[in-house]
Amino acid sequence: MALKNDLSITFVLLGIVALAIPRNVMSQNCNCAPNLCCSQFGFCGTGVQYCGTGCKAGPCTSSGGGGSGGGSVVNIVTTEFFNGIKNQAGGGCAGKSFYTRDGFLNAVNSFPEFGSGSADNSKREIAAFFAHVTHETGHLCFVEEINKSNKYCDQGKTQYPCAPGKFYYGRGPLQITWNYNYGAAGKAIGFNGLNSPETVAKDPAISFKTALWFWMTNVHSVVNQGFGATIQKVNGALECNGKQPQTVQTRIGYYTDYCKKFGVSPGQNLSC
Repeated sequence: MALKNDLSITFVLLGIVALAIPRNVMSQNCNCAPNLCCSQFGFCGTGVQYCGTGCKAGPCTSSGGGGSGGGSVVNIVTTEFFNGIKNQAGGGCAGKSFYTRDGFLNAVNSFPEFGSGSADNSKREIAAFFAHVTHETGHLCFVEEINKSNKYCDQGKTQYPCAPGKFYYGRGPLQITWNYNYGAAGKAIGFNGLNSPETVAKDPAISFKTALWFWMTNVHSVVNQGFGATIQKVNGALECNGKQPQTVQTRIGYYTDYCKKFGVSPGQNLSC
């Protein structure tokens, strides 16, 4: 009889505890609100028990690891660092309100391999990514390309046919261009890239996800070859092999500056 009473009391207490926990904390689908962390056990909330060791997504604060799981990206890309780039843009820039650190971190949750590896490798990749973003957007100023006359339609890419009246000029943090990139990014991320390419310049979440999709698809694999290899992947056809040496040096300048801010050496092979 005593055992039965003890069990009854235990179940009652567990029920009370469960009812006392907010619904957002009880969620186990890791689809937490932007300001909440998904703990190692799949619960949403704030504080060290959610954002610390094992944090799976959100504004994690634990050290080590890359992408959304380990929290190194959120530690490296601080508010001071992100806004330090944006604050150098002129007044009236569309990107001032469009690009946010939270938007970037939320997008990173979809690409856990970004910034992965050792602490130094993580810092170098993040420095490289933001070096190109800084150059492409004028310190997070431009949401879309200034020159909108070119449709960037490659009719040979039949898998991703250009939609009538649509232009595939540069948009977003890495100024993604061409119909085949919009089409593939849309398919991977979940938006209609071919019929609605303007979404990249209107939806902040899609914008950073598109940039990270391009990075992880085309650039991530060569980061360990040096920053010069990333320039080759981003815009090598127009800039490398002596075509635009000043532009290359500008990208290198941003990269080395960010590496210095992160306390890591820039490594070898800086130029393409």
